Amino acid sequence: MMNELRRHHNSLHVSFASLCFSYKDRHKSLLHQTSLQVGWKCEAAVPAIIVFGDSSVDSGNNNFIPTIAKCNFKPYGRDFPGGFPTGRFSNGRLSPDFISQGFGLNPIVPAYLDPSYNISHFASGVCFASAATGFDNVTSDVLGVIPMWKQVEYYKEYQSKLRAYAGDIKGNQIVSEGLYIVSVGTNDFLENYFAMSNRRSQFTTEAYQDFLILLARNFLNQLYLLGARKISLTGLPPMGCLPMERATNFNNPFHCVQEYNLVALEFNAKLSGMVYRMNKELPGITIHFSNPYDILLQLIIKPSFYGFQVAEVGCCGSGTFEMGFLCNPRHPFTCTDANKYVFWDAIHPTEKTNKIISDSLLQQLKPLFG
Repeated sequence: MMNELRRHHNSLHVSFASLCFSYKDRHKSLLHQTSLQVGWKCEAAVPAIIVFGDSSVDSGNNNFIPTIAKCNFKPYGRDFPGGFPTGRFSNGRLSPDFISQGFGLNPIVPAYLDPSYNISHFASGVCFASAATGFDNVTSDVLGVIPMWKQVEYYKEYQSKLRAYAGDIKGNQIVSEGLYIVSVGTNDFLENYFAMSNRRSQFTTEAYQDFLILLARNFLNQLYLLGARKISLTGLPPMGCLPMERATNFNNPFHCVQEYNLVALEFNAKLSGMVYRMNKELPGITIHFSNPYDILLQLIIKPSFYGFQVAEVGCCGSGTFEMGFLCNPRHPFTCTDANKYVFWDAIHPTEKTNKIISDSLLQQLKPLFG
């Protein structure tokens, strides 16, 4: 049984005002709903939300590349307006969607590779993220997803389309005044370093952290050289408390893996220091280190305080191993009410959790960028 659990563990780890628009018919209900709830209008604090990263922020790019790291099937998206899967690794919306809405923009940030959208939609929000990617190119190679350098290439292409659509002046304004959300890094550890032997044979844990910090710095420098000036860089969550890590914690079954949480805390401290230095060194830039660790850990430790009932496992299936293709309509044990769960599948939060974390983050971002 233990060997079977290990095999599951390893296989799954490799596992501005003039540009407001109406969404496709499939999103009209959400747009209408949000308009009523928050008085949604075109006057926004920032002209666009521009997203890079992994499955924590991928709104569906992986639907359009040859990889198994996708979720364009039910029950994913069952609580999304219309009840259809979008490619978001959740039962509903992700943090960038809520952040976009919170800044007075559209309630959904569309995926750049989705052909049902075009530059008129992307002018106020676009997502280049790819589930299962990392700062480390080796991480993206595991499941053949979009590496961070390729996301930058898509962004360059987007800039050309944007200036052709909106004109150089307005296009440059969107680039410089837009809010960039970067959320990536968990896969570098859970899918790559701790699950595979290659990087562990090359780096100690501390050295690998430093290697990733260098890659993160280089990535942010690229965005800066391309015109980005407002960036939210998301740190690591308490990754040892993700349901899959708890289920495969053979030393202390179904408890958080404290080693992984410690690595996350150490890495976040290094990211925070890097952000401080870059803010001093790069003229005109404002990078905010958005740390999800504490708020998510609170949801996990005191779920009932936030209206949750279950934090140890995810809603989908048994909640211990299922994610991606294993979280599918044929699984008989998926919960009926995801709002009772902190996690949707064995790795990813529910929409309710995403909303709570986003609300916390917006309290920091809006005074800074709004």
